[in-house]
Amino acid sequence: MMFNLSAYKGDVSLIDGEHCVTYEMLIHKSNAIAKAIGNRCLVFILCTNTPASIYGYVGTINNNIVPLLLDYKLDNSLLNELLNTYKPDYLWLPKSGRHHFSGMKCVFGDDGYELLKTCYEEPVSLYEDLALLMTTSGSTGSPKLVRLSYDNIRSNTESIVSYLNIDAGERAITSLPMHYVYGLSVINTHLYAGASLVVTEKTMFQREFWDMVKTQAVTSFSGVPYTYTMLEKLRFFRMNLPSLHTLTQAGGKLDPELHEKFARYAMERGKKFVVMYGAAEATARMGYLPAEYSLAKAGAMGIAIPGGRFELSDDNDNIIDLADTPGELIYYGPNVSLGYAENKEELANGDEQHGRLATGDIAQRDQDGFYTVVGRKKRFLKIFGKRINLAEVEHILRQHFKESEFACTGRDDYLFIFFVGGDMDEKIKSFLVEKIAIHPSALRVLSIPDLPKNAAGKTLYRELEQYYDL
Repeated sequence: MMFNLSAYKGDVSLIDGEHCVTYEMLIHKSNAIAKAIGNRCLVFILCTNTPASIYGYVGTINNNIVPLLLDYKLDNSLLNELLNTYKPDYLWLPKSGRHHFSGMKCVFGDDGYELLKTCYEEPVSLYEDLALLMTTSGSTGSPKLVRLSYDNIRSNTESIVSYLNIDAGERAITSLPMHYVYGLSVINTHLYAGASLVVTEKTMFQREFWDMVKTQAVTSFSGVPYTYTMLEKLRFFRMNLPSLHTLTQAGGKLDPELHEKFARYAMERGKKFVVMYGAAEATARMGYLPAEYSLAKAGAMGIAIPGGRFELSDDNDNIIDLADTPGELIYYGPNVSLGYAENKEELANGDEQHGRLATGDIAQRDQDGFYTVVGRKKRFLKIFGKRINLAEVEHILRQHFKESEFACTGRDDYLFIFFVGGDMDEKIKSFLVEKIAIHPSALRVLSIPDLPKNAAGKTLYRELEQYYDL
């Protein structure tokens, strides 16, 4: 059993508007779903930030049933591809989406959700320690899934609870989607510690969201880099939020300048700002920057989580011991996933990673042992022999053109700069020619209506490739 919910029976687990769900009610509702399913099998959960969605997750993960968490708003053609690839036994989804599956029988319903029995008759073999399936970071409907074990989830949850000091008195708000590994880790850690979750589909752009933060005395808030960029524009620093004492950030590197602003705000207000580093392939978290270093080490990702270990590797797989020397970041820990699956047969596979994850990120370690991610192994270009760090180019563009959004990609000897804003093509090109000493013939600057992002606010770079030949 993943969560020992009975230890907190009389306490509040979920808050939905004016309604409170005790841990005893959560046990009852989640077990009712598991009972309707009846046996260990594969279940697709179409997630929303609602209590019923959490009931389905807890009911499966706590009763030896394997869920795949998906966005309820996932495109139907992509969902159908996943259904045909993995052939789950059941779907747990909002009643409003029932009409898309008219051929399936409803066997149970509660709080606006229904459990549908699918028509697939081929048995799905599941590895004995397989606990959960998640889509890969940035993925929308790709059949490539991350396979997580019970030990992966338990060890990572305990580690996060430890370094964030989460106890039963904490109260988080669902500011991230639960089908996203970071959003799910907030749910896991708070339920594991007997804390409370304010469950809402409202976003930080809505007044009702901040009203809930105040009236429900929310103590912690979580966000990705895009979240914090928007918070600054929403004048977050002027908000009066007396109960909020912890801000956490993950899901990509925050610009050092913005990191410093939030770290200084937290220090001046007696709050904690904790930058973290993770991936679906490591269940959730691999590294964190302790709050007391958030200002002094602004821009850094930090140190390995309790129970984990980092090392840096050069191009020849040699360990890098020197400080301030970039290399690929390698992580070791019990939270490293079992591996991937791209079809239902691979759900029977065992542990293929053995606790080691080559992250694909390029990082360096300072003299104090703190790590800073400087780019992606695949996010570097060579243009006319010059090595270009795409993340760095995005950063200097955001700092100079503060009102615009940017995404940089490339191929061969071309650097593509996509931006959202007015008629700035020539200004951007002239700025980059001077700033990074690159020949203008290698630059293509394109204005687009919006940058493609996933539900967690991360840029979907692959979708920008459609503009390459325009």
